[in-house]
Amino acid sequence: MINTYDEALNFIHGRTKFKKIPTLKRMRRFLDELGAPDKKINAIHIAGTNGKGSTLAFLRNIFQAEGKTVGSFTSPFLIKFNERISVNGVGISDAEILRLTQELYPTIAKLDAELPEGGPTEFEIVTAMMFKYFSEGHADIVLIEVGLGGLYDSTNVIMPKVSVITSIGWDHMHILGDTLPKIAFQKAGIIKKGVPVVVGGVDPDPLQVIIRQAQKMQSPIQILGKDFDVKDNGEKNWSQYFDFSSGDFHLDQVQTSLIGDYQTHNAALAIQAYIEYESLHQRKADPKIVKKGIESTRWAGRFERVSSNPTIVLDGAHNISAVNLIVQTLENDFSKGHVYILMGILADKQADKMVDKIATVPNASIVLTQFAGPGKRAAANPEKLEHKLETHPKNVSAIDDWHEAITEIKRKLTADDMLLITGSLYFISDVRKYLKQPDHNLK
Repeated sequence: MINTYDEALNFIHGRTKFKKIPTLKRMRRFLDELGAPDKKINAIHIAGTNGKGSTLAFLRNIFQAEGKTVGSFTSPFLIKFNERISVNGVGISDAEILRLTQELYPTIAKLDAELPEGGPTEFEIVTAMMFKYFSEGHADIVLIEVGLGGLYDSTNVIMPKVSVITSIGWDHMHILGDTLPKIAFQKAGIIKKGVPVVVGGVDPDPLQVIIRQAQKMQSPIQILGKDFDVKDNGEKNWSQYFDFSSGDFHLDQVQTSLIGDYQTHNAALAIQAYIEYESLHQRKADPKIVKKGIESTRWAGRFERVSSNPTIVLDGAHNISAVNLIVQTLENDFSKGHVYILMGILADKQADKMVDKIATVPNASIVLTQFAGPGKRAAANPEKLEHKLETHPKNVSAIDDWHEAITEIKRKLTADDMLLITGSLYFISDVRKYLKQPDHNLK
C-alpha cells in the first residue's frame, strides 16, 4: 500500500516513461474507469515547442485578474513535484498528492493485470491525477500544457474550449519527426472539431500543416501576424514593453517582467486565447483586466533575474529554438558589459548546435558543465561536447563541477556583467536551490 507522500512519488516515478506504440486508447480506458473526470472540466489546451509555460502563466494571470480560480497542469516542475498541478500558481499539497495516488492505485493495478502492454505510464498517471483533482471543482478554468508533441500526448483526451499552438521548432525529433512539418503535424493533433485555435509565429511550411488540420476539423483559426498583432517596444529596466491589437481590441505600452521580445509573442497568444474564450461566452475582453494580468505575471526560469548584485539570470532554454531566442535577446538588449554563460545540457538534446549558436554572441564567454540528469537521462559531457563543436569557438571552455564554475565566474563579474545559467530546466532547478542557500547572500 501507499501510505506516505514519498511512497506516492516513488510509485509514480517508478512507472515506465514510454510504451512502444503511441496511443490514447490506454489513457481513455484509464479515465473511463475513473468516471471520465476529463469530461467534467472547463479547459484551454496549450501545445508548442517553446513558449507553452510562459503563455500559460500570462493566461492564468489574466483569468486571475478577472477573479477566476485557475487550475494549471505544467511540466517539468522547477522545485517540487506538486507544482505540476496547481491552483492560482500554487502547487497542490502533499496530502492531496497522496490522496489522489491512493484513489488511482486500484485502477492502475487493474489495468496492469488486464492490458497486454501493462497499465498507464508515469505521465499518464500524473495527467489522470490532474483530471481527477480538477473534476472535483477546485478551479473555474484549467490551463493544460501538453507534455510532449500533441497528437498522442496523454492530455490530448481533453475537449477544450480553446486550443493554442505557441511555436514549432526542433525538439524531441526521435519521437515527433525529423522535419518541422512532421513536428507541426504532431502539435496540430490537439486541434478538435469546431474548437477555436490560436497559433503563434510559425514558419510557412509547418504553418500550412496547422492550417490544413484546422480546416479539416472546421476549427476557426487565429494566426499571430495575420489575425492579431504584437509590436515589441524593447526592454527597459528589466521590463519588456509591447502594443497589441486584435480587431477593435487594442493595448498600448503593456509592461511585462518576462524579458525577451519572444515573451511579447507569448503574451499576445495568451491575450488572443482569452479574447476567444470570452467571445465563446458572448463577452468582450476587458482591456484593464488583460493589462493587469500581463503586468502581474511572473514565470520562474524564463530569463529570470535571481540576483541584481551581481546580475545572475536563469533560463531553462533546452533546445536550439529556445537558444536562438536567447541569442536574439542578448544581442538586442544586453550588448553592454560581458555575458558569462554557464550551460548544462542533457545528452539527448542537440547540445553541439546549441553551444555553437550561443557562442556567436560577440560579448559572451561560454562555460560548459554537467549536472545529475533526471532519472536515467544523462547530461552531455562538457569536454566531449567542447571537442565536437563545429567551429571550435575560442570563447568556449569546460568546468565539470557547476558549483565550482559559478564561484569562479562570480569572481570575474563587474557591475555591467551578467552570469546567465541555462541549457536545461532540470539544471536550473538544481542551481536555483543552490543559490537560495543563505551563504550566497544574493541581492
